[in-house]
Amino acid sequence: MTANKPKAVVLLSGGLDSTTILAIAQSRGYETYALTFRYGQRHTQEVEHARRVAKAFEAAGHVVVDIDLRAFGGSALTGDLEVPKHHSIDEIDDQIPVTYVPARNTIFLSFALAYAETLGAGDVFIGVNAVDYSGYPDCRPEYIAAFQRMANLATKAGVEGRQALTIHTPLIEMSKSEIIRTGLALKVDYGLTSTCYDPAPDGAPCGECDACLLRLKGFEEAGVVDPLRYGKIKGKG
Repeated sequence: MTANKPKAVVLLSGGLDSTTILAIAQSRGYETYALTFRYGQRHTQEVEHARRVAKAFEAAGHVVVDIDLRAFGGSALTGDLEVPKHHSIDEIDDQIPVTYVPARNTIFLSFALAYAETLGAGDVFIGVNAVDYSGYPDCRPEYIAAFQRMANLATKAGVEGRQALTIHTPLIEMSKSEIIRTGLALKVDYGLTSTCYDPAPDGAPCGECDACLLRLKGFEEAGVVDPLRYGKIKGKG
């Protein structure tokens, strides 16, 4: 650890966006502390990918928190609903999809806020995106701004004026291709990441869920090959 570096909590799912966020935080001179959740999601392989990413980036710390959102369900990621599959990205509509997990980012950011306060950190990085995303309401700039205002009212550090919290969202206005180019410029190995909502038992991404299609579109538009092997799309990966 480097005492001179400011500390930052980075929400790390092991996916493309959060891995890019970790690289960005480190490039900005932060000592990074990764925070991952095992929340009852069907794609628990992402936790192992998060471990690999945190290790590869030599994060100063990595905490995996267990919470079980299956107690509530209400999402294809935490309940019995089927994950929607499509033949092309053109089939994705502008409705909030069933893969939305109720209040997930609010829950995750609340844990990040607690972790940051115990570390004496004033910075949290989250990989939300409001351009190439699936329509989740908790990925919008106005939501992040509202949470940050709340956070600075909710902690001892904030009330005492010792540590104001800043939530960093450097990807929020980027297209997926811009995110990928940014990551590649920072030497991110996207082969370590897992994006799929419904991967095969061996970890192969399905190639047909919203997350896979958005990822594939991003790599295509960036003009580079996705290093992952897709289970149902020939000629990709």
